[in-house]
Amino acid sequence: MDVETVRELRTERGSRLLAEVAAHGTDPGTLLATVTALRRSHPADLVNAAVTQVRLRERARAKFGPVADRMFFTPDGLEQATRASVAAHRARRYADTDRVLDLCCGVGGDLVALAGAGLRVRGVDHNPVALEVARANAEVLGLADRIELACGDVTAEPLDGWAAAFCDPARRGGGRRVFDPAAYSPPFAFLATLAATVPATGAKVAPGIPHELVPDGVEAEWVSDSGAVKEAALWWPALATARRRATLLPGGHTLTSTGAEIGAGPVGRYLYEPDGAVIRAGLVAETAALLDGRLLDPTIAYVTTDRLGHTPFATGYTITDVLPFSLKRLRALLRARGVGSLTVKKRGSAIEPETLRRDLRLSGSERATVVLTRLAGAPTVLLVEPLATCH
Repeated sequence: MDVETVRELRTERGSRLLAEVAAHGTDPGTLLATVTALRRSHPADLVNAAVTQVRLRERARAKFGPVADRMFFTPDGLEQATRASVAAHRARRYADTDRVLDLCCGVGGDLVALAGAGLRVRGVDHNPVALEVARANAEVLGLADRIELACGDVTAEPLDGWAAAFCDPARRGGGRRVFDPAAYSPPFAFLATLAATVPATGAKVAPGIPHELVPDGVEAEWVSDSGAVKEAALWWPALATARRRATLLPGGHTLTSTGAEIGAGPVGRYLYEPDGAVIRAGLVAETAALLDGRLLDPTIAYVTTDRLGHTPFATGYTITDVLPFSLKRLRALLRARGVGSLTVKKRGSAIEPETLRRDLRLSGSERATVVLTRLAGAPTVLLVEPLATCH
């Protein structure tokens, strides 16, 4: 898709075409007939672009909700675009400023969130198609009066006069994810250059960023939404409030590093599995302290307690059985209880859940949950039951 195609899709004819494609659907069983019919009255390239756009909108609902049906996307732009809930959460960091420079703004996920929070935003990106899409989204969402856009090299963007900035370096190339921060575009080192000039700087990074790469004085925040880790952000000193932070959406619960040290101990009555953002942030000990618990194993991110506790930062289970891992013994126990449907959770085990389910050959009508882990380095299986409530 090029700039002219984006503009054509935004005309009255393009809007009608998008509506027709959406009405007929993009199901493989009907798509050929739909495309054939539409090509009788529209250029083939435009029909193909409309089909792609409708499919992208369908995928984008998971990130943007129903409003995605009015927005525009590119494939790479959608992959890297920030989920609306996370972008809105991040935008609140800039509450003490009125203007923000958004570098590598892409299709505008953070751009529209910042503008929606009442800020004036200048978005810069080297990709003219992504920028045209961002312009379309700003207008569709009624935020164009707060946003200005420029196409160019973000590393050459003048920084004088800016007190706040956000940067989302590209972490995809050739359709693949880039995991090495040095291979970001612009590279990770650019963020330090940016922050040296613009005091209130934030940046989006991959959730797997090593802790040792986080500069001194910079806060690293990992965010999960509805239990799934979505992304991480770095906040330089003017915006930092902690060393490491885990934030859980949609509730907005947040946990910061306290330096807590928790050892391992015997299996208690309850097991707690910390949220993925808590684990990525290295805050399992802080979660254990909240629960007055201990680790199952010094190297495993499971917490056990003797008393029932509640925290938003971990999912709780009652432990019913603890046994050294033995396929034969586990099969006999589950069959005796009539288990046919098995949920397998694991941490610190090389056994794949699908392999275990196949090898157990269960056929009962009951359900069960097992946890594959280690205790004092020994392979262990726990049978657990989810707690009815764990807030």
